[in-house]
Amino acid sequence: MLTAQAVSNHLPFLRRYARALTGSQESGDKYVEAALNALVSEPGLIDDKTAVRVGIFRIFSRIWNSLAVNSQSEPIDPHPANRHLSQIGAMPRQAFLLVSLEGFSEDEASRILGIDVSDLRELIDECGRELASQIATNIMIIEDEALIAMDLQSLVENLGHDVQGVARTRKEAVALAKQRKPGLILADIQLADGSSGIDAVNDLLNSFEVPVIFITAYPERLLTGIRPEPTFLITKPYQPAMVSAVISQALFFERNAQKREDQAVV
Repeated sequence: MLTAQAVSNHLPFLRRYARALTGSQESGDKYVEAALNALVSEPGLIDDKTAVRVGIFRIFSRIWNSLAVNSQSEPIDPHPANRHLSQIGAMPRQAFLLVSLEGFSEDEASRILGIDVSDLRELIDECGRELASQIATNIMIIEDEALIAMDLQSLVENLGHDVQGVARTRKEAVALAKQRKPGLILADIQLADGSSGIDAVNDLLNSFEVPVIFITAYPERLLTGIRPEPTFLITKPYQPAMVSAVISQALFFERNAQKREDQAVV
């Protein structure tokens, strides 16, 4: 019999996926809540043959994809820097995130989305091609472990981005950001001097807006639903594909938001 504990063990990761897909904690959590309500109303949605993790993600996906607004593309932007961002469809992004961010196998992801494995691969390839064409940005890394910082730097540079520096403490992060405002921040939670990556980021966000991705070995400690939480989160140990996926999503939403602001001004 399906138990509340069996479901709750997977909720932090469903919430992470939901916010990566929607671009915000509030919107993502609303879809998660709808999925849980559906499960309470119809517990048979997850049967004995279905893994709980696959089952709750499948329920979430059915709800997400049932709303026409989530499958619509935005009007084509004549500016080439934004055109590809606005035209990445919902299904390719879901397929990409399920495999790259959440670590589902191709078979599991295809069952979640209700499609064939061959179709899933086509969607992932489509999203990968679109995201690979994104404009490069300057990235600041806040990480106190030298080997992890080096690994992250190599990874993001291979994705076409520039690393403007690595900070090991809250103080170093603030000083580095003053020299050159980053286009994106990758931040560890616990830093070398006992300071917090969250506090460092909050200091920076008081001066300018920038997408932030937090990196932690304990995501369940942050994804509790008790207080405001990071929209984008990477779990240690991470895979390169996961970092690539989350960076792409963060830039996707940041640039679409900026595009809407520019259109509003005009």
